[in-house]
Amino acid sequence: MKFEDLITKAELNPKKLFLIDGFGAILSAFLLGVVLVKFEEIFGIPTSVLYFLATIPIFFVIYDVFCYQKHLKIGLLLKGIAVLNILYCCISIGLISYHFSSITILGWAYIIVEIILVSFLAMTEFRVGKRII
Repeated sequence: MKFEDLITKAELNPKKLFLIDGFGAILSAFLLGVVLVKFEEIFGIPTSVLYFLATIPIFFVIYDVFCYQKHLKIGLLLKGIAVLNILYCCISIGLISYHFSSITILGWAYIIVEIILVSFLAMTEFRVGKRII
């Protein structure tokens, strides 16, 4: 499936993007705040950083639930969560770069995969949001 096909499909029911984003945020919060904390020595990311990064997606879940229930300005709300997701990626990169020496290859792999997935979702949300305004 091409990216344009995905955008076209998402335009048919743009509110589903809030559900996808919300479930992804719950998963991120759980992985960062529970799983990676339990295996801190394997990933090398300090617990304080993991807890901080885990709290951000919790706020995204609240935003996503709110937006999913609203019927106004869905395009604008999608662009809003897209911007928040990109900011989250930037914060993640900054914090992880600051702790560069302690992070293992598995820690970097987790962060890179999460950033790729969140960035792809943000691009999709932004493109759909731009088209339906």
